[in-house]
Amino acid sequence: MAVLITDECISCDACAPECPVAAILEEDNEKNPKDGILYVKPESCVECVGHADEPRCVEACPTEGAIVWDMPYTMDFNEYYKDGNEAGTYKIREHKKKGLMLPEQKEQQFIAEISMSDRESHANIGRWA
Repeated sequence: MAVLITDECISCDACAPECPVAAILEEDNEKNPKDGILYVKPESCVECVGHADEPRCVEACPTEGAIVWDMPYTMDFNEYYKDGNEAGTYKIREHKKKGLMLPEQKEQQFIAEISMSDRESHANIGRWA
């Protein structure tokens, strides 16, 4: 996951239709591990690389701090996502044959120019930065 939806989310659903890869789940989706907020599937999010200059979800979001940077979905952060899945922070999709779709199964594109300190601190994105 390159972006993370926080508890600041007001569940207005403005972001979901903007996602070019359908990575955002509504609050009532059974695959959403969060209560009362939307959720970005980390195994699907591509930070809009190849689609826009910055994540489209942030452009649509009316709430500062609701969508922030998270770690890239790459092998370097395989344990981060595995641990987060076990803790319930993430709900990584499980493939019938391949198992848990962690970065070791399929890495995702990300904006390399975003600093690791911004990702680690879950800094605001785009217009809110």
